[in-house]
Amino acid sequence: MTDRREVVIVRWPGRSPSTAEGGLVELLAAYHLRTEAEKGEAVTDVDGLPDRYKAEVLDPRAAFVDDAVLVAMSGDTAVGCLVVTAPVGGRSEIKRLWTDPAYRGQGIGSGLVGAALAHCADSGVRTVRLSVWEWRADAVTLYERLGFTVTESWDERDQLVCMERTV
Repeated sequence: MTDRREVVIVRWPGRSPSTAEGGLVELLAAYHLRTEAEKGEAVTDVDGLPDRYKAEVLDPRAAFVDDAVLVAMSGDTAVGCLVVTAPVGGRSEIKRLWTDPAYRGQGIGSGLVGAALAHCADSGVRTVRLSVWEWRADAVTLYERLGFTVTESWDERDQLVCMERTV
């Protein structure tokens, strides 16, 4: 089992180890494949993903060019990721929080969100928002524990919970 003290957060884009970037691709692929399966639209590989999600996996540097990507590393293994969108009007959005299932329950998700909030504070962001599928009850609980509250939806997709908090 991985000790929490071994997990470090790598901010990306920027100078990051190639293992972080390669691991990010794997984490994003797992995130999107699992999400599509949970929506009842299971696909067997990245090629079957909707184009916008496939683009994130195939070229995350281009997909998130203006955003901050955080990768949690345990040694040389990427074990979690999170994207923070570039601020617009004092607001950023957290997207793509994912922890490798083998590493869950070790504080990686909360560590990534904490690092994201610190990044937002450093960037002058006043409000952080996110959306999460209602069936991801563990994620909703995590976000609530970290101070996010449910807010009026800005997204019309059914079963999506929108949350926000001040920084």
